[in-house]
Amino acid sequence: MGEQTKESFRDSIGTIDDQGKRAWIFPKKPSGKLYKYRTYVSWFLLAFLFAAPFIKINGNQFLLFNVLERRFNIFGFPFWPQDFHLFVISMIIGVVFITLFTVVYGRVFCGWICPQTIFLEMLFRKIEYAIDGDRGAQIRLKKQAWNAEKIRKRSLKHAIFFVISFLIANVFLAYLISSDKLFEIVTDNPLNHLTGLTSILIFTLVFYFVFAWFREQVCIIACPYGRLQSVLLDNQSIVVAYDYVRGEKETGRAKFKKYEDRVAFGKGDCIDCHQCVDVCPTGIDIRNGTQLECVNCTACIDVCDFMMEKVNLPTGLIRFASEDNISKGEQPKFTLRMKGYTAVLTILIGVLVGMLFLRNAVEATILRLPGQLYTMKENNVISNVYTYKLINKTTDEIMGVDLKLISHDGLIKVVGVKNLSVPKQDLSEGTLFIEIPKSALKSSKEKIKIGVYSDNELIETTTTNFLGPKNY
Repeated sequence: MGEQTKESFRDSIGTIDDQGKRAWIFPKKPSGKLYKYRTYVSWFLLAFLFAAPFIKINGNQFLLFNVLERRFNIFGFPFWPQDFHLFVISMIIGVVFITLFTVVYGRVFCGWICPQTIFLEMLFRKIEYAIDGDRGAQIRLKKQAWNAEKIRKRSLKHAIFFVISFLIANVFLAYLISSDKLFEIVTDNPLNHLTGLTSILIFTLVFYFVFAWFREQVCIIACPYGRLQSVLLDNQSIVVAYDYVRGEKETGRAKFKKYEDRVAFGKGDCIDCHQCVDVCPTGIDIRNGTQLECVNCTACIDVCDFMMEKVNLPTGLIRFASEDNISKGEQPKFTLRMKGYTAVLTILIGVLVGMLFLRNAVEATILRLPGQLYTMKENNVISNVYTYKLINKTTDEIMGVDLKLISHDGLIKVVGVKNLSVPKQDLSEGTLFIEIPKSALKSSKEKIKIGVYSDNELIETTTTNFLGPKNY
């Protein structure tokens, strides 16, 4: 029964009270060495996040995820629908990398890199601290009656929240539809872009809801990554952990008393100041062990080190450590599972790099027109009709395009086009006839090879089927 009571905190998430209602969290403003480093990382990532959709490399947006048109740019490298397999491999590599990172370092990604945490902790909360004050002031303001001060602070804070949400929504839309189309929506007549403006408004309301109200619930309830870590973590994973061996010792934690010999009484180094709980953005007590809600933000490490220094005790009571490191004093090991994930990640990266080097800048597709048979022309020449599609993945127009048979003697006649070209990052399509002498065919259905030339230089090859009579 005692063990059940000790573990009862796991029966419910930290943001729900005994009545099942939302328990609003007022985290203390963090400070310290790790928080300073996290701030630098966040500034860099915020600058990258806001700038990436507006940076172009060779005319390509640095990052673009246009799902509707199935066009993606990653680091200025364009992916077309025909390259979807490359995009899928890239996403799998990302998942495997995060998995490996979690196995080794726990949920550090959430606390240091995740956009949700960065926006909430490094932008919205800082504004909240500036307007409402620190933890105690926020609690008092919540309990305070709706007077002029509370109305002024609430109105100012939420107005700023909404403006920032609007800016984030615009940047987010630039990732989805491209920055060029976003500028067009913003600068043109609003009546011409009602769909785009509606999308911006919807995204604004979603971001405002998330950062003004839902907040840490995204990490605790909505994000599946928190559940994933319980499967991935083991005793060798390095996480933000409380050293219960040192903190509890023989008689457990106890309040600090000046001039007291804690060693003589067997008291642990934890002085039960509750600061690690007050500073936690998800409202947990790290001393209960690894928990679903912990995002490894390291705020508890900073505040605990500060308190340890104040009472002249060694720092590191809360630190990055594995379970085996705390309980057995063992140093981290590169386990078999870590080696396995590393091997898979290395193989996938190798496959992706190889496929990128083999990827053609131009892609040709030539298909027989459905329902059409061959035509016998004079001089025993057999003709088939096809549709063609030439895709230019580069940022330069391809001029002087010519299609020639490589595998057989014959002619290719493009319908209605004298000087075939392919626009940059676009496609050309149409109809063509392939004519081959009957004597050059060995069967009623043969695979033929076609070369795509630009100014007499072979830039792509493709194959298709050619039909002829059966009497050979």
